[in-house]
Amino acid sequence: MKTICYNNFFNVFLLVMALLVSSRLLAQPGIPGLSSSSYPLVNPDRTVTFTLNAPNADTVELMFGSMGSFPFAGDDKGMWTVTIGPLEPALYTYALVVDGLRIVDPLNPELQGGTAPGFNLLNVPGDPPRFDELQEVPHGAVHIRTYYSTVQDRFHKAFVYVPPGYDREPDRKYPVLYLRHGGGGNETSWYNEGCAGIILDNLLAEGKAEPMIIVMTNGNVETGVPGGYNDEAIAVTSDELFTDVIPLVEAHYRVYTDQQNTAVAGLSMGGGQSFYIGLRNKEKFAYVGVFSTGLFGGIGGTEFDAESAIPGLLSDAAFFNENLQLFYLSCGEQDPRLEPTKQLIDNFRQHGLDVEFETYPGSHEWIVWRLSLADFLPRLFN
Repeated sequence: MKTICYNNFFNVFLLVMALLVSSRLLAQPGIPGLSSSSYPLVNPDRTVTFTLNAPNADTVELMFGSMGSFPFAGDDKGMWTVTIGPLEPALYTYALVVDGLRIVDPLNPELQGGTAPGFNLLNVPGDPPRFDELQEVPHGAVHIRTYYSTVQDRFHKAFVYVPPGYDREPDRKYPVLYLRHGGGGNETSWYNEGCAGIILDNLLAEGKAEPMIIVMTNGNVETGVPGGYNDEAIAVTSDELFTDVIPLVEAHYRVYTDQQNTAVAGLSMGGGQSFYIGLRNKEKFAYVGVFSTGLFGGIGGTEFDAESAIPGLLSDAAFFNENLQLFYLSCGEQDPRLEPTKQLIDNFRQHGLDVEFETYPGSHEWIVWRLSLADFLPRLFN
């Protein structure tokens, strides 16, 4: 289930630049004894060793997610190494910094993809496998559907997860979750880095979630409208969902179309989109999930007024409580977005708005969003 798809010029440009930098720094394409299947080297004690062959470099650092930076040590042959840990079994995000320039690790093909693949991924496996790792359970399937976005006047793709047994029960209908990626991501993000299908497979096998269809689309605004949380950008993403995506799903999949069987959720940029789309269309969505959004603050220059954004959200909280089965927010405990989010949660609750809020160790990274999804899915469609 690991396929990384680069589908725009910017992806290709970044990768070419990384290869050009690597070709100037590396004396040879590989390192004896290492291959992409064994690198980075996860040692028996769960320490992890990184290696870079860069004889022309003066300094090499490991930029390792929320844990900070670690200097490599170089030898007289230009071989640089660093060992960190031990690490808990989890997914980690990292990059290399060579003489001040951040590059992807040329030995590791696992990248954080989307529109800006500038980081590598490292999985420290669990024993037994974690909630977000492949297990010996029934597996669903992921369909890749191409559609024409009439709103943005271009072709887009949707990744659609169907649960185990979907093809064997032709009369059964399913609820549907529209799951949105963050900035720098695309329709591949929740499938590849987020492992949404794997997480739901494992939850279903444990009887912890209801079978559902998950629709993962490209939520980027590509029409010349400035991106972000302005009304123009939100209108584009919302219009494409209702005009192009939902009709596509309802035409090709056996899904319920009523509010009680429809959810929307997303991370970061997609969390902000889900906030607006879900709460401005309460008749369409009974479940709204917002993971690590910068909409509420923490990313500089952000001003947010809940009542202006969603009229009645504070002044008529009872109306929203009656129409929503679940309003769920989450954030990483080391994410600068945390404090503004917590302040807003307090404001919501002071006005009587029902909201579920969870935090997870980590910054603005995939382990937080995988944990958020694993907590969010069992709360749906019960």
